[in-house]
Amino acid sequence: MATWKRDSRLTALQRLSCAGLAGALSHSLTAPLEVFTVLAQVGTHHSRRGLWETGRSLCKAEGIGALWKGNLTACLRLFPYSALQLASYRRFVLLFVDDLGHISQWGSIMAGSLAGMVAAVATYPTEVVKTRLIVQNRLEPSYKGILHALYMIYHQEGVAALYRGVSLSVLGAIPFSIGSFLVYTHLDKIWGQPSIRFTPVQNFVNGCLAAGVAQSLSFPFETVKRKMQAQSPCLPHHGGVDINFAGMVDCFKQTVKTKGVLALWNGLTANLLRIVPYFGVMFSTFEFCRRVCLYRNGYIDSPLTYKLTPGVDQSLKPKELQEFKLLGRRSF
Repeated sequence: MATWKRDSRLTALQRLSCAGLAGALSHSLTAPLEVFTVLAQVGTHHSRRGLWETGRSLCKAEGIGALWKGNLTACLRLFPYSALQLASYRRFVLLFVDDLGHISQWGSIMAGSLAGMVAAVATYPTEVVKTRLIVQNRLEPSYKGILHALYMIYHQEGVAALYRGVSLSVLGAIPFSIGSFLVYTHLDKIWGQPSIRFTPVQNFVNGCLAAGVAQSLSFPFETVKRKMQAQSPCLPHHGGVDINFAGMVDCFKQTVKTKGVLALWNGLTANLLRIVPYFGVMFSTFEFCRRVCLYRNGYIDSPLTYKLTPGVDQSLKPKELQEFKLLGRRSF
């Protein structure tokens, strides 16, 4: 059992900003690996030669900037996604905590999965746009940018096209949650000690391991979702998808029939290689941003350390601390 508690020394805007900036930086630094993953899932001609050859072929055909196709969309999407996820998580946590404020490992995972689903569905059109921008030819684009892509998809294919494959985000959350639960419930056996004694390094390894297992289990759903997002009769070569299908179930069938069952995991290597640098940059950036905010709020002496400011009550919220300091100045 664990007690759910957020750092009340940060404002809601600061928590959101920390999460958004950390996500944007980590995503930007690992964007090439995501491009390789999406191209392999969709099945474009660039992705049929292996990871290294995919990169060489893509850069030769479209320039090195092609490695960051769709990155701006992904970064802009992070802020509404993070806001919705954090707000939803707080609500869902209340469904799983007991009277003492404790929450089980499974309850925490379920709350996180449900919050992720809410955020994913709400921001799904931007994910469709990101996929379309990645698979298109950068030098001969069908879409000139994010807003143009939204406009063209809506007017050429209808609003339903902006939500094509959205049900797979919900279905994929099931194996993802199971994978996370299986890892986290066996960590004490893996490390040979209770989870309460884990170091920050161990927790980082645990997060990467859980992400690797969970994403591997849910990857077939992601692959089919990418194919559905990319497919369009209005695009050259129908969006570059390597199979013809009509609907979600048929996409599964045609992929297995024409490419083999392992094709549902095309792009998994690039995706797994992305996990460690992505989470490493995200966690370190989030912690640094968090320290900067704590320093600005007056709780620590420097953003480079966790040394607490002497005489400051760490239980006070930022607004309460500022009012306390103001009263202190007036008393003199």
